Amino acid sequence: MKLLALKPGESVLDMGCGAGSIAIPLAQAGHPVIAADFSPAMLGTLDAGIEYYGLEDRITPLELAWDDDWDLVGPVAKAVDAAFASRSVTTTNLKGALAKLDRTARRRCAVTMVANSSPRYDLHLMNAIGASVTCSNGFVYAFNILIQMGALPQVTYFESPRRDTFDSLEAGVADFSRMLEHGNEDKIDRLRDYVAQHMIENPHAGEPGSKGVPQGRYMLDHVRKVRWAFIAWEPVPSGSP
Repeated sequence: MKLLALKPGESVLDMGCGAGSIAIPLAQAGHPVIAADFSPAMLGTLDAGIEYYGLEDRITPLELAWDDDWDLVGPVAKAVDAAFASRSVTTTNLKGALAKLDRTARRRCAVTMVANSSPRYDLHLMNAIGASVTCSNGFVYAFNILIQMGALPQVTYFESPRRDTFDSLEAGVADFSRMLEHGNEDKIDRLRDYVAQHMIENPHAGEPGSKGVPQGRYMLDHVRKVRWAFIAWEPVPSGSP
């Protein structure tokens, strides 16, 4: 929200809004929000949040996917001051998605994309057990596409910490084993050894975690960090290449 650098009262499109983790605080700060997502379940949770916080006059939910025809079901051109997608650019047509944000905004556009390995992986753990990890270059493609569109994108990097907690060694192994795919399945014994050596008591066991679920009894002795690239640009003037 800080990097978005919105002006007071500016309207926004939150594309891929999920349950409203950004849309709701933006609305509470006085911004009219079009909160769009392809998932009816997410929008249902958002509706509950809108009602709980009394934001019916500030948030307009919209069922919308990247690959939909926005001329038919999306917001009209220049409908909002700022259009952004935070960690939600999930499409095979990246250029088309960026162009849709660009055409919807009057002043500012932004996307936040992963800038190392997928958030599903603990890169520290994977390196420690000798597992291979494919890093995402989507943000590089996005930057280059925007340059080709005639934009002047600016990139800011930041990291978000994550703590994975669990109640026993086997529960931890079962949880982290989801990372062992694409040829890493044979690393399960190394994974078990690593978790056994690096699991420590969680001083916040039982307290609500980041998703509201009670934290487990144990955690690893390092913090998992995910690096993100925040790419912002001014909408490209009509007629630009």
